[in-house]
Amino acid sequence: MNVFSSSLVFEEVPAGKGKDKCTFQCLEFFCNNLYVGRKDGVIQHLTVTGPSRGESPGAREVSRRQMGRGRAVSQLKALPVLNHLLVLWDGTITALNMFSLEPVPGLKSIQNVSLFYAGEPAARAQSVFVELFSASAKRRAVSIHRVYVDRWECVGQVVLPQEPVALVAHETRLCVATSDRYILHDYLSQSTLQLFTHDVGKQNVIVKESVKGEFLLNGPGNLGMFVMQNGTSQRPPVPWPDGVLDAAVLFPYLLALRNQTLHIYSMLDQQLKQTIYIQGGKALLSTPESVFVVAEREVRLLSQTALEDQIQGLLGLERVEEASTLLDGVQALLPGDCYKDLQRKIACTSGWIHFYNEAFPEAIEHFIKSELDPREIISVYPATVSGSDDFKPSNPLPAVSNTRDLRELNQEDQVTFQRYLSFLGGFLREVRGTAQGQICPQEVDTALLKLYLEQEDYANLDQFVSAPNHCILHVCEPDLRHHKRFFTIGLLYQSQAQHFNAFQIWAQVVNGECGDSSQEVLLHIVKTLCQLEQKSVILEAADWVLQKDQKAAALIFTKRDPDTQSLFAPNEVLTILSHYPVALILYLEFLIQDLHSEEEKHHTLLAMTYATLILDATERHKINDVTNQETREKLQQFLWQSSIYDTDALHAKIKSSHLHVERAILLGRAGEHRKALDLLVNQEKDERAAETYCWRTSAGQEKKCTQQLFLCLLQIYLGSSRHVTSAVDLLNNSAQAFDPARALEVLPGSWSLQPVMRFLNESLRASMHQRRTRGLEKNLAKVENLRHKCAWMEAAHGKVKLDRSRVCHSCQRQLTGPEFLRRPNSELLHIHCCSEDQGY
Repeated sequence: MNVFSSSLVFEEVPAGKGKDKCTFQCLEFFCNNLYVGRKDGVIQHLTVTGPSRGESPGAREVSRRQMGRGRAVSQLKALPVLNHLLVLWDGTITALNMFSLEPVPGLKSIQNVSLFYAGEPAARAQSVFVELFSASAKRRAVSIHRVYVDRWECVGQVVLPQEPVALVAHETRLCVATSDRYILHDYLSQSTLQLFTHDVGKQNVIVKESVKGEFLLNGPGNLGMFVMQNGTSQRPPVPWPDGVLDAAVLFPYLLALRNQTLHIYSMLDQQLKQTIYIQGGKALLSTPESVFVVAEREVRLLSQTALEDQIQGLLGLERVEEASTLLDGVQALLPGDCYKDLQRKIACTSGWIHFYNEAFPEAIEHFIKSELDPREIISVYPATVSGSDDFKPSNPLPAVSNTRDLRELNQEDQVTFQRYLSFLGGFLREVRGTAQGQICPQEVDTALLKLYLEQEDYANLDQFVSAPNHCILHVCEPDLRHHKRFFTIGLLYQSQAQHFNAFQIWAQVVNGECGDSSQEVLLHIVKTLCQLEQKSVILEAADWVLQKDQKAAALIFTKRDPDTQSLFAPNEVLTILSHYPVALILYLEFLIQDLHSEEEKHHTLLAMTYATLILDATERHKINDVTNQETREKLQQFLWQSSIYDTDALHAKIKSSHLHVERAILLGRAGEHRKALDLLVNQEKDERAAETYCWRTSAGQEKKCTQQLFLCLLQIYLGSSRHVTSAVDLLNNSAQAFDPARALEVLPGSWSLQPVMRFLNESLRASMHQRRTRGLEKNLAKVENLRHKCAWMEAAHGKVKLDRSRVCHSCQRQLTGPEFLRRPNSELLHIHCCSEDQGY
């Protein structure tokens, strides 16, 4: 990876031959001011010019100061808030002016210092100061000073068990490396935490700042250890090489410097990301934006590549896991839009890799996560599957190494290609209806339709097209015609509200013009018309359906949705169906039975239409036809149940026909029961129908009515010698329907007792039963009366209470009139029964 780019900032040219002591030892940088501490005791102040127009950064010397001879400058630290530069030279800390490099008056040098660390600026009592921690190897202690503009104060001291080797501080916590171990010490609470040991003879001791509140240590086994203030570690150690001289952190990377190389590791996955070769490396200085590398005679600047470019570079190498880890780790450093954009790119690249590896579930997951335009995926498929030719993909093929040409795969390996087709179908169904699918709904639905056709999944195809969709009609229709899916074409027209075109296609299917006709298609047309609200289309299609199937056509008006039921008035429908008697009957039955119409016109028309169908069947010699028999049964049932139709008009229609049972019912409606029974007995010659007539006519009437009807039927039987047997059977089988006395009066005197013996026995038994039942009912009524009298007497013989109250103690009613008794002194007394049931 190209994480950092190296550029030369400053180089010292050797002054002459012989041993040169001007090698660089330490470095400090603040706001384009670069301070270099050299081995010969010289401090150089340089001004760094930033790179422009592709040029490398450079440095210009402003001033220099000679601290002394024979000793190297060990440490430099700028305190911009105080305008001080702290210099550690020859075991002494000296404060210089940052720009003139002159000693600061009033700030005497601090002696016997091995190393120091300066904290963040602080303020107290309106005075700004910086905490300075100076370590002394001789005294085995760390002194704590407060550095002000014109003075410094020693505020504390921490005694160590061994001489200090390295030191870093954060807030009140010191991280110190002694001669054999690392420790954490809180100088405020005076608590010490032992960390781990080290071997100063075999490895360099490193104590550096990491991210805020975290320290970087050179641990055992060449491990870069990250330790928090409380002694715990929140990230794994980095396994760096042997011989590390210095280390620095520029999140999310850890830089480990060796003599000839600089190793760059990721703090997120602890992997080596880059190696930079540097001759004679000595130290590292980390700034918020970059890292300076100090070599013997030069200073180099390591500039980190933009995080977006790093992630893009990893994606170009298909290292998606690393890219994802890096992105998640630096999320807080990126703008929200940039983070989301990179997240989508990572998911997209991962999706394409999984796609061409046939890891289809993972591919769908990543494509959805990346919010990829579905057309990008559709475009890699052959034209027979693609939704539209108008879209131009961002690249001809996805930029991944395992790319496959699906167009060639379609010709060479159909089994594999079918798996890719299944993936496309699953993906499109997954995103359809989501925000991702709404990017291009027409292309998504069109591609899905073509997929169903390609895979011959006609059941799902019809279900898909029946629902609302965004298929491109002129693109889909030729493919549907090619596969002879004419019914589906109609569904597609219907889904796009082109109902007339849909009916035209379906009519061709029913007529057999597009192949075999189908009754299911006709029923689908009817179902569609029931839900449709376009009246003109319904009328035109309904006329065609009536010519094909009157029963099915009637459903158009009887099975409509409640919301569209008022689209047609009953009289309008009756006019439409006037020439189609079967459909007319079904609609009239719907009006009367379901809508409970009580208009005489509807009832009369239904009865007349029944009769018309029956008479027409008679003319065609289909009297015994099953359909005709069913129609006649419906007519008879209707005549019995309805009382609203015009009996005269209907009787006039069937008067000269063979519909004797129907005529008898009509005569009965007019009260001419004898004529009706005579018609059934002598013309219809159906004695069972005559008896049924008597029972049905007298249903719900008084018993006298039943007796009169049966007596009339008996007289008709007795009027002809050929019905004598029927008269005997009527008496014996329906004895309960006769008045015995009147029945015996009409019997011929020549009859013997034997034929009517059964009738007489049953009549006498019935009469006796009725008399005894009446007697029992009378006695039960007497008992009930006695029970009430007893209860009244028991209540009347209880205690009574007399007072002057005008309110009943039991029922709380206001008492006036007979409820009061008048005493001789004209006072009204209320007599109240103590029972709660009665007041007197």
